[in-house]
Amino acid sequence: MVRWWPEPTAGDIVWCHFPDQINSRPKPRPALILSVFDDDIPRFTVQVAYGTSQKMRTLYRGEFAIYREINPAAYAAANLSFDTKFNLKQVIDLPFSTEWFSVPPSAPNGQIPKLGVLHPSMVRVVEAAYVASQS
Repeated sequence: MVRWWPEPTAGDIVWCHFPDQINSRPKPRPALILSVFDDDIPRFTVQVAYGTSQKMRTLYRGEFAIYREINPAAYAAANLSFDTKFNLKQVIDLPFSTEWFSVPPSAPNGQIPKLGVLHPSMVRVVEAAYVASQS
């Protein structure tokens, strides 16, 4: 049975089963909520950007990273376990339900998929990555 989560906020970092071409329900990973669509309240759709802790030494066009050592405040607010980069070229709209989102292992915000939030110090970094992703 699919359950729907309560309304999220743009800027939330959530635990997402980001779809890929190989698995119908791949391993969960961090994702950044870029937009929330409330056309079917109380069922929400969210636009999320893919997050990964792999290949952190190279950032490509449209990517930004949150590093523990470089920006400890942003890292703490995001509540990540590893340095993580988000790809604004890998964005998808998904129903905000148990089909695509789950409670993270540590459940830092209770029994919801939220890990943390994007720190205000990252806004310009995200804007630059967004502009780069459009070219």
